[in-house]
Amino acid sequence: MRLPGPDHPITITPNPKRVRVSIDGVVIADTTHALTLKEASYPAVQYVPRTNANLALMARTDRVTHCPYKGDANYFSVIADGKTIANAVWTYEMPFPAMADIAGHLAFYPDKVKVEEVV
Repeated sequence: MRLPGPDHPITITPNPKRVRVSIDGVVIADTTHALTLKEASYPAVQYVPRTNANLALMARTDRVTHCPYKGDANYFSVIADGKTIANAVWTYEMPFPAMADIAGHLAFYPDKVKVEEVV
C-alpha cells in the first residue's frame, strides 16, 4: 500500500455539479453527490454513489485489478438497450484507508459510456 504524496498526489472532492452517466440515451447513473478523484497526471474521474446508479443494468465480472494507492478494483459490465459493454464500471469496495471516501461508489470508463456534468 502506498500513500498519496507530492510524487503521486490524489485528491477527492465533492463535485458541485450534477453528473449523469448514460449509453445511447439509457441513463445508468444520475447524481448530485459525485466525488471527483484527481490522481497525479491522469484525467479526473467521477465516482458516483451506488445508490444513484441503476444496478439492474450492471453485471459483475471476474475482472479484478490492483492499484497500490487505492486497493483492489472490481468490475461490472453494463447491459443496456440490447448491448453489453464489458467492464465499463469499476469500484473499490474496500479501498485503502487514505481512499476511504470512494467506498460505495462506482466509476465509469468515459470511452465506453457517456459521463457528463449537467447544469
